[in-house]
Amino acid sequence: MDYSVEKDRIPELLEGVIDTHIHTNPDVRLRSINDIELAREALRVKAKAVVIKSHLVPTMDRAKIAEFVVPGIHVFGGIVLNSYVGGLNVAAVNNAIDMGAKIIWLPTADSFHERKLKGKSDGIVTVKNNKILPKLAQILEIIAKKDVILATGHLSFEENIVVVEAAKKIGVKKIIVNHPEWWSINMSIDEQKELSQYGVFFERCYATRPPGEKYKKNFEKNLDAINKVGYESTILATDGGQVENPAWSEALAESIGFMLDHGIPKNVVDKMTKEYSAKLLGLF
Repeated sequence: MDYSVEKDRIPELLEGVIDTHIHTNPDVRLRSINDIELAREALRVKAKAVVIKSHLVPTMDRAKIAEFVVPGIHVFGGIVLNSYVGGLNVAAVNNAIDMGAKIIWLPTADSFHERKLKGKSDGIVTVKNNKILPKLAQILEIIAKKDVILATGHLSFEENIVVVEAAKKIGVKKIIVNHPEWWSINMSIDEQKELSQYGVFFERCYATRPPGEKYKKNFEKNLDAINKVGYESTILATDGGQVENPAWSEALAESIGFMLDHGIPKNVVDKMTKEYSAKLLGLF
C-alpha cells in the first residue's frame, strides 16, 4: 500500500511512545541501525522506551550499554529461545532475567512450526501431544516468579493456545502474542478472538515478508484486527530495523499516522503505543 507521513509530523506522532520489537546491528543480517543509533534516534523523537530484539543473541546487556551511552531513553532487551542459545534453556532464561531481560521470546525462526513450513524437521519443539514440554514449564515458572513478559515467538495458533493456557495456570501475568499477521503465524480473526480471552496482547507490526518476497505493510490488516478483536488487546510495534524498510522512526510514525487517519481516536492510539507497553515493561 502507498501510505506515508510527512517527516515534520514524526516527532509529534512519536513523543512518549514505546516500541517493543526492533532489530539492530550487530547482527548476521545487516540492519539499518545499531543499538546506540537507535537509542539516539528514540531520544531525538522523544520516545519513552525501545526494546532491542535479536534472533541470535541476548540483548539485555547491549540495551544497558545503549542506555548508559544515551541517557534519557529507556532501552530494554531480552532473550529469544532459538538454537543459538540452546533452545528451551532454563539456565539462560534465569541468567537473562537476572541481567535485566524484560522479555523472554519463545523460538522464532527456529520454532518447530516455522521450520516445518520451510520443509525442515529440526525445529525447536515447545508443545507435544497438546502439552507443553517440561523444560518450558520450568521457564514459565521463572517468568511468573520474576514477573517478566512471555512472548510467543513464531508458534502456530494451536501451539499458542496450549502455551498461553499453561502460562496462565502457572501464573504468568504478561503475555505478548508476537505479530499474528506474520507469514508463518497468519492467525485468523476468529483465532485471535479465541486467544484474546486469555488476556494476552497482540503485537501488531509494520510489515511482513514471506520467504523470497518483498515486505508488505500490514496497516490495513492491523486496522481490521483492531476493529474486530479490540484495541484493548493491541500494542503497536514495528519489528523494524530491516534495510529494505523505512528507518525505524519513520516506520513507527507511519503505523501510528495510519491509525489516526483511519478513524482510531488519539486516546486509543496512546493506549496501544504507550500505556499498555509501559505496564508490561514496568514503566509507570
